[in-house]
Amino acid sequence: MEVERKDWVWALTAHPPAELKALADALAADCEVRLTSLPQAGLGLLQLADGAFHEPYYLGEFPLSICRVELALPDGRHIEGGAQAMADDAGLARALAILDALLAAQWPGAERAAALLETGARLRAEEDRRRRAMLAATRVDFAVLNDAGEDDED
Repeated sequence: MEVERKDWVWALTAHPPAELKALADALAADCEVRLTSLPQAGLGLLQLADGAFHEPYYLGEFPLSICRVELALPDGRHIEGGAQAMADDAGLARALAILDALLAAQWPGAERAAALLETGARLRAEEDRRRRAMLAATRVDFAVLNDAGEDDED
């Protein structure tokens, strides 16, 4: 299963954060990790515009963590990565940014991250399949309900 880069965070976060952090630390042990933006964790605001007057309003808050990193090998090669995760965990964002950089450049050890990517995508796809099945099981055909209430009075 080929997972596009835009879906890497979605697939990787199917795994426990501790597992992702441990893998990122192990894979980046031989690299110099430089933060190009400090890991941040907090809340994001979801802003929408109302339909009548097109004025902005805030629908709600959601947890958000962001990080960008640059990795350098001793031979002088550099790569960059970044991640935004809907979690209040700056360490997770840092780990995801490191894995993003390693996967994008296919650096040594990236195959371990790619394995997590593949299993995470399968876990998420199975979760989506179960949710669709539950939704289909609760679907109501209102046309049939309407017909059931009518009595034939001849």
